[in-house]
Amino acid sequence: MSNFLRIAIPLFLFALAGCSSGSSTDSGNTATPLPPAVQGNASVQILHASPDAPAVNIRVSSTEINGVDYKTGTGILTLPNNVYTVQIDGILPDGATTVIGPVQLPFAANTRYSVLAIGDVANIMPLVLEQPDTAVPAGSTRLRVVHGAPLAGPVDVYLTPPGADLSASAPVGTFDFGGDLGPVDVTAGDYQVRVTVAGDPTALAFDSGTIALTDGANLLITAVENTLTGPAPVSLVLQDGTGSSELLDVRTSADVRVVHASPDAPDVDVVVNDDFANPLVPALAFPEFTPFVSVPPATYNIKVTDAATQSVIAINVDLELMAGLRYNVLAVDNLVSIAPLLAIDDPRPVATESKVRIIHASPAAGDVDIYVTAPQTDINTVDPTLSDIPFQANTGFLSLVPGDYEVTVTAAGSKTAAIGPAAISIAGGGVYTAIARDAAGGGAPLGLILMDDFVAP
Repeated sequence: MSNFLRIAIPLFLFALAGCSSGSSTDSGNTATPLPPAVQGNASVQILHASPDAPAVNIRVSSTEINGVDYKTGTGILTLPNNVYTVQIDGILPDGATTVIGPVQLPFAANTRYSVLAIGDVANIMPLVLEQPDTAVPAGSTRLRVVHGAPLAGPVDVYLTPPGADLSASAPVGTFDFGGDLGPVDVTAGDYQVRVTVAGDPTALAFDSGTIALTDGANLLITAVENTLTGPAPVSLVLQDGTGSSELLDVRTSADVRVVHASPDAPDVDVVVNDDFANPLVPALAFPEFTPFVSVPPATYNIKVTDAATQSVIAINVDLELMAGLRYNVLAVDNLVSIAPLLAIDDPRPVATESKVRIIHASPAAGDVDIYVTAPQTDINTVDPTLSDIPFQANTGFLSLVPGDYEVTVTAAGSKTAAIGPAAISIAGGGVYTAIARDAAGGGAPLGLILMDDFVAP
């Protein structure tokens, strides 16, 4: 059982059971009894804000919320004033979920509870906020802001008209990790949210750009670790009672990596928006790949040409690149039928698992079976981990228990290895990509292009 499951969730439940203050979790170990005469409903919302923790399943009596992942928050659960059975299952890579609870917890009437798991796995902690569940005044938006980004340090928070000079503005508050501001009611309208290093309005950690705070909205806004692209160390998760959404910094880029996986194609230039004089990627050889390049989110025309003369345009495609996403653009297949293959990354490390992705880019292999086995396993004695994987397929990221494995690729239905067995060692929190490829010129012997944490220093 991981530290996250052994330590954090019992603390999480203990804090919820002991919560009785009007703000954050009380440090005492006794719960204030519910006044038995009060009737009505409690409102409960939950947020997963632990940047390297696995997804969880949550059960509150008969209500089940499955697969709650990082930066995912629930809508409001409306529960009659009562004592409820709460159970949390951590989703582990071996499929054996560990159940914590069930425990009995009281929820008071006419109270809104916000239950957050914050901090990384090694230092995870619960944060339970409560406030009176009253109507938002007409023409107003109600805000409560939480600092849930463990690496960000103390910050100032500014809520200003769009474009206001921060040097002439006062922050609405200063807080450190685990702190919260509000709830406070502000006039509905257009605003700009900016977060800076405490005491330095020029050290920008987050900039929302112009956003609309709508009349009657009741928002929990949590600053969390940014696990996507761009320079901002944090993003904001907004919970409005119906669910959650992520607000990215206006400076957030789209990141692109190019992989030359066409076995008989020459060295290539990758040209963006017809700027042939300045290729984004010059003279990329098989089977090489580039580092990630950050570009503004937009739609781009991508052309792949021969590097020697730029006279042959092998690929001509328009790609919409969205803020926050990391794209892998692979040139695949033999030259006569070369084509682009797009694969989007999931770069968030999860401490309790290794994330492994395999992309089939070997035109000679046909449909394949993939075995991911313990070392020295005879694949004749086991079923394939993945069966009948066609050319250009992407397995997505598989969650595996950290450790040592062998990867073997065979023709579909065969037990004869076309690739491997290749020994790999994968660590908790690691993210790994392997691309099956032909030999230079095409055909056997087949091999792998290894990327991400397979080759990270």
